[in-house]
Amino acid sequence: MAEKLSMGMGRPAPPILPDSEYYVVDFDGINDPAHPYNWKFTTKLLISILVCSGTFIVSFTSAVFAPGTDQASREFGVASEVGTLGTSLYVLGFAAGPILWAPMSELKGRKWPLTISILGGGIFTIASAIAKDIQTLIICRFFAGLCGSSQLTVVPGVLSDLFDNTYRGMAIALYALTVFVGPFSAPFTGGFIVSSSLGWRWCLYIPSILCFVNGFVSIFFLRETYAPCILVEKAARLRRQTGNWGIHAKQERLDVDSGALVQKYFTRPLRMLMTEPIILLVSMYMSFIYGLVYALLEAYPYVFESIYGMKPGVSGLPFVALIIGQILACSFIISQYAMHAKKLAENKNLPVPEWRLRPALLGAPIFSVGIFWFGWTAFTPSIHWAAPTVAGGFIGFGVLCVFFPCFIYLVDAYLPLAASTVAANIILRSLVAAGFPLFSKQMFQNLGVQWACTLLGCLAVAMIPIPFAFMKYGPWLRGKSKLFSSN
Repeated sequence: MAEKLSMGMGRPAPPILPDSEYYVVDFDGINDPAHPYNWKFTTKLLISILVCSGTFIVSFTSAVFAPGTDQASREFGVASEVGTLGTSLYVLGFAAGPILWAPMSELKGRKWPLTISILGGGIFTIASAIAKDIQTLIICRFFAGLCGSSQLTVVPGVLSDLFDNTYRGMAIALYALTVFVGPFSAPFTGGFIVSSSLGWRWCLYIPSILCFVNGFVSIFFLRETYAPCILVEKAARLRRQTGNWGIHAKQERLDVDSGALVQKYFTRPLRMLMTEPIILLVSMYMSFIYGLVYALLEAYPYVFESIYGMKPGVSGLPFVALIIGQILACSFIISQYAMHAKKLAENKNLPVPEWRLRPALLGAPIFSVGIFWFGWTAFTPSIHWAAPTVAGGFIGFGVLCVFFPCFIYLVDAYLPLAASTVAANIILRSLVAAGFPLFSKQMFQNLGVQWACTLLGCLAVAMIPIPFAFMKYGPWLRGKSKLFSSN
């Protein structure tokens, strides 16, 4: 039985407020300038740039150590496979993001989880850079990834806070671009750093500096975007102005229930993966694509250094083709939003989640073609290096054209349970991606580039039907879902 608390000094408890709802603050209608939807476009743009730059930094940091793996492994006297754990464990840290940062962002808002985490990521990245042994480096890389995972988990929420249904998809498309441009920018940047007099440690010093810059700018210029927390600030101002301490926001009534948070961000996501075919298959497809991104960090240096004889740094420049492909994919996706808005208006503003999958119908075959093209043109120096480089453009186009529509589709299809759905997706794809660097180089060496890519290409072809199947049968499967009947 809970202990009965007193007001102190023997005073009785004051009477209950006559109607507590009367004391709850809210926005002044849909056009309230305090609501993030109604902020100036320049304000929303600057916030979007700031948070997306954080996502880019974290994604860049995940891959920038890869070019320095061999040098660091030699310095510490371990096998290169052990050094590769520096990349794998960073990505593994992403899997813990939904469990830690998502509930924090819903309880305390977006600003401080993003700010604290990126500063924490900078601290752990510096600790990795000054490590005196391999185990310190690997452990600190994991915690840097754990901190960095907030950018992958919370930033989509920030963009959803700022933009309504009309522009939200375009904003998140640009966010998705930073998720992939970061890892593909890292190999040539890290390669030039490692091959210079700076050495592998500067592959970690530089991203840590970027983390600190982003974190300190966020302290002073990042505004809170989560509407319930904005109302908490409004209620505090009203209490000071009026002296009426009964005024409050609904967010202040929330009790932290650790059991409910674990269920929402861990146990329910795992159950959804096992019971919902849409979530399982789409997340598997996205996990394969995300894993391939980190597999290419090992494959490209092997191809362009070992087969074509390029120097470190220069061998990373073919990644630019992947970036170009992704920029073209992002432009293509954004160009589709005029048609999406028209269909939405014709359907009385009732969205159909399957509409989101249309870019994936093009991206899935192109992605598969790019993998086969790369494998069967990169296995011998007798074929000019430009051929596999151009193939990278097709891979990059397919990566974004599949990944982003599938991500938005999951959110729209399970909107009442969006937080748990995103958590399930991030956990699975991060676990898969963490494993790819550990076997990719050996796979390309032992099977040969052409047969390794044939294996990956066949897996990609096997997954092409997924977006097509859900375009047709998605509504029927969602109608059969027990989740919607129980929630």
